[in-house]
Amino acid sequence: QVQLVESGGGLVQPGDSLRLSCAASGRTFSTYSMGWFRQAPGREREFVAAISWRGGTTYYADSVKGRFTSSRDNAKNTVYLQMNSLKPEDTAVYYCAATTVVLTVLANLYNYWGQGTHVTVSS
Repeated sequence: QVQLVESGGGLVQPGDSLRLSCAASGRTFSTYSMGWFRQAPGREREFVAAISWRGGTTYYADSVKGRFTSSRDNAKNTVYLQMNSLKPEDTAVYYCAATTVVLTVLANLYNYWGQGTHVTVSS
């Protein structure tokens, strides 16, 4: 069992940066690949980024590639999403999730989800 808690969201202006954190409980955190998803108002949840269990491999949605970076610190049971050059269209609730499948973009293959953290990008 893994419990996930996101933090770091907030209101920022276009072009600003934010770093989201996802703290996990459980001793098996390092065996899970982790993903980030987001859901904007009135839209379906979409894949943002994924990181392998050791952090050596990452994968990003085209919409965030070059602006977002995911990393993890298994000693701290935490995964991060560094978001730079934020745009209004990045406004959404951001979720982290854990999966035993390596680097999948499919939400239904993630076993555990956090409660989400709100990110609003507005001038």
